Amino acid sequence: MKITSAEFVMSNSNVINAPKDRIPEYAFIGRSNVGKSSLINMLMERKDLAKISGKPGKTQLINHFKINDSWFLVDLPGYGYAKVSKKKRQIFQYFIENYFKEREQLVCTFVLIDSRHDPQKIDLEFMRFLGENQLPFCIVFTKADKLGSSKLNKQITSYKKKLLNHWESLPTSFITSSSTGMGRDEFLNFIDDVNEDVAKDFK
Repeated sequence: MKITSAEFVMSNSNVINAPKDRIPEYAFIGRSNVGKSSLINMLMERKDLAKISGKPGKTQLINHFKINDSWFLVDLPGYGYAKVSKKKRQIFQYFIENYFKEREQLVCTFVLIDSRHDPQKIDLEFMRFLGENQLPFCIVFTKADKLGSSKLNKQITSYKKKLLNHWESLPTSFITSSSTGMGRDEFLNFIDDVNEDVAKDFK
């Protein structure tokens, strides 16, 4: 897939106010500081489409971007950042949960995982939430350039093995690096294939 246009459409905290366009939608979510904004910018080949901040927890709304005038990329707030107040965490949890349960256009969620880390309870719980609600998702391992190839392969293999303690089979996964562009083609080709598969549902 070649990215010809990437346009910010809107931010909101209520799924009712999300864009009404009947086109496929892909959500990006993960722990705070997992590299979500950098990944989005790498995929779109833009430096500042998604705002990058050194302060975790910067994304606090549902952000819609229209890509190639044919699908939406949705940048969601990160979860698990301790310095966000308990009240804010509850608000985030409420509108994020509503988004996932009510957004009919959503066809796939990309759960971002820092490739350097072992499975975290909060990630496992979120993936379980998606599974229990029959919401398709993929795992995206980020920051792959931070590990050597041998250690990276060993870490990813170990992560997947541990996931099988909770899942009968594993979802599709991608290994990415925002710095080197690793995984970009595979990622966008996957979205292209899904768009073709679901095209009839959006006519």
